[in-house]
Formats: sequence, C-alpha cells, structure tokens
Amino acid sequence: MSTPQTPMSPAAPGMPYPGYTSPIPVVRTNLGHAIASEWTKMRSVRSTMWTLGVFVALVVGIGLLTGTVVGGNATEEDLGGESALALGFFGLLLGTMCVITLGVLTTASEYGTGMIRTTMTACPSRGRVLTAKAIVFFAVAFTVTLVSSGLVAVAQVGMVDARDPSGGEWLKATVGISLYIALLGLLSLVIGSIIRHSAGAITIMIGAVLAPLVIALFMFSSSLEDVRTFLLEYSIPNQLGVFYSNSLSDTGPSGWDPLWIMLGITAAAFAGAYALLERRDV
Repeated sequence: MSTPQTPMSPAAPGMPYPGYTSPIPVVRTNLGHAIASEWTKMRSVRSTMWTLGVFVALVVGIGLLTGTVVGGNATEEDLGGESALALGFFGLLLGTMCVITLGVLTTASEYGTGMIRTTMTACPSRGRVLTAKAIVFFAVAFTVTLVSSGLVAVAQVGMVDARDPSGGEWLKATVGISLYIALLGLLSLVIGSIIRHSAGAITIMIGAVLAPLVIALFMFSSSLEDVRTFLLEYSIPNQLGVFYSNSLSDTGPSGWDPLWIMLGITAAAFAGAYALLERRDV
C-alpha cells in the first residue's frame, strides 16, 4: 500500500518552492533582445520588401536612365564644370517617399493592427522598444541607400563625360546623402509613433518634404521675399541638392549643414515621442 504524498508546504512570498529548479532558463532581457525582435518583424513583413524594392528601382532606374541620356548628349562644357554625381539627385528625391512610408509603417502600423499591445507585453520598457525600432530602421535605411546611391554614382561617372569628382564629393554623394535620407526616414518613424495613424503620419511627412518648396514657388510678392528665400533654402529638396552642390540659392545651408539640421530636428522629435510614449496608454 502506497504512502500518501505529503503536500509541499507553500514557499514564502517571492521565494521558489524548496528543492524546485525551473527547467526554463531565466534571462534578463536587454536592448539586444528588442533589436532582434524588431529585426525579425521588419524582415518578415511584406511592406518592407515592397517599399525598399520600389526605392531601389527608383534610385537605380532613374539614375541609370539619367546617366544614359545625359552621357549621350552632353559634354563637360554643357554640364558647366559639374561632376556627374549631381545626376543622382533625381532618383533619390523620389526615393525619399519610399523611405518616409517605411519609417511611418515601422511604428504606426502596429497601432493600427493592435500588435503594439503584444510588443509592449513582451517588452514593457516602452523606451527600449522605440529605441530598438529606431536602430533597426536606421541601419536598414542607411545600408540600402548607401548601396543604391553608390552604384548609381559609379555608373554615372563612367557614362558621363564630366569633371572627375573629388574625394569629398564622393563622400557627400554616397555616405552623406545616405545618412540624411536615413535620418529623414527616422523622423518619419518618430512622427508615426506620435500620430499613431499611418495615413496621417505619411501625409504630414510628404507635406513637410514638398509643401515649403511649392509654397515658395508661388510667393511672387516682394514683401514676402525673405520668407520665400527661407522656404527655398531650408526645404528638404534643396537640402538634398546641397549634397550634390546644387543648391537653389547662394546662401543658406552648405557643406554638411543639412545633415546637422536633420539630426537636430530628429533628436527633438525623438525626445517628444519618448515622453508621449511613457505618458499615453497603448
């Protein structure tokens, strides 16, 4: 006859049962785990492949087409002493719309589907989630832009009879422009976190890119000349052109100034998004 089992006495609050060892390893989560999670999400959703695929097609396709057309019809004198790197501007300007869209979807889409509740349950540290999203997105956007712009730059320099670009021009037209566009996408990600609505955040960002330039073009009054000049100089298309030495005016941002301006704006928006994320309900 078997001896009845004596029930295990309950442990003190917060203490494990005596002699019990959990078979599941207990690991303290950190930022690395959040980054791995966000990377898995980014590479597994279709929107990433579609937006980045269209981005590469626009940048490379328009870049090669522009290089072919200009290379067959223009000489170094026709280009006014400019290098062929400036021709990469057109494809990247259109490609920014894809980066903006992906940036917004990285955060706002989770609020639309309700997936954000699962994300915050798995990682209660909201700041860590936003930081992980920002790191993963920035790395992806920068890498894809750098590869695309670098390929176009090499092809255009080879196809167009123009002045050989300097080392500084190469750096700005590849690394500089890639950092700027990645920061622009990161700003879109932050706006998506603040607005929590994909269509609304994308509309705001596209307006921020195009509206200042369009408004400035329709300011004909001499009394608004200063405002017109400011909008032209600090519009995002003009700041993109600065990396190719194609500014719309002789004043305003130059050199690496657009990068520092975008960095400051993005940092301020990130701080605001972090503060709101800690205060609002999921």
